[in-house]
Amino acid sequence: MTENTTAPSVRLSALPPAVTEFLTAIADALDIPHPATYGGQEAYDRVLGERAMHAKIALRSALEDHVLGLDWNTQYLRERLAEHPPTGYVTCDQAHAALGAGKTWSEAVALPAGEGR
Repeated sequence: MTENTTAPSVRLSALPPAVTEFLTAIADALDIPHPATYGGQEAYDRVLGERAMHAKIALRSALEDHVLGLDWNTQYLRERLAEHPPTGYVTCDQAHAALGAGKTWSEAVALPAGEGR
């Protein structure tokens, strides 16, 4: 692979706000916290799969220059992401915070009541 030493032709800050908001929504869809244990992997995979599917739909619509426009695609994606929050598993950050608060590992990685696997 050849290293690119030239300056980028278009910087993110030069893009219209609607484009940067859309790209941020795509990144938010895919960048969810990892599970603290293997037991949380199934829930993580399910949530990430749903979010990735909606990101793909929004991306495809934007690339096809859908009549509703980029703002609509961004709103659509944000609404779908709200329907699929990264829950149903304990994240690494949550486990580390619980350990820092003096909980045991078993307590730190246990799901709160009401959050089934």
